[in-house]
Amino acid sequence: MSKSDKESRTLQRRRLRAGRLLLRGMAQAEVARKVGVSRTTVSVWNERLEAGGLVALKRRARGRPSGLDVQQKAELVRLLKEGALAHGFATELWTLRRVGQLIEEKLGRRYSESQVWRILVGLGFSSQRPTGRALERDEAAISRWKRERWPALKKTLENKAE
Repeated sequence: MSKSDKESRTLQRRRLRAGRLLLRGMAQAEVARKVGVSRTTVSVWNERLEAGGLVALKRRARGRPSGLDVQQKAELVRLLKEGALAHGFATELWTLRRVGQLIEEKLGRRYSESQVWRILVGLGFSSQRPTGRALERDEAAISRWKRERWPALKKTLENKAE
């Protein structure tokens, strides 16, 4: 669980505790002291409580919902697992821009890169960095070059005198 999730849960517990105290008839000023918030905050919570009960004090999702239904999300996961090459991209690397293009082309929704990121995190994906090494990399040749050629090219006091 992330730090922000823990903080969000802590704040929700505080709101619910305040709501229960308010329902018992405790004064708003006293509730504010007991839960460690301002009177103004308790007043806002009280308005929400009166409008919708304790449920109204539970945490709400942050930001706008993605607009993708369960089937579309499952389809997106399937499309991503097919790989970027299968969808016409030059490499297998999925970027936020590429995923956004895929969503727009296949699902008909257009999102900013930050919203694409939130969708991916919600689907359980995480940021991965490619190793950055070519498949054709020849480790033996690299070792040989470092051992034989690099010392001659490296700036040293000996090479400066020449």
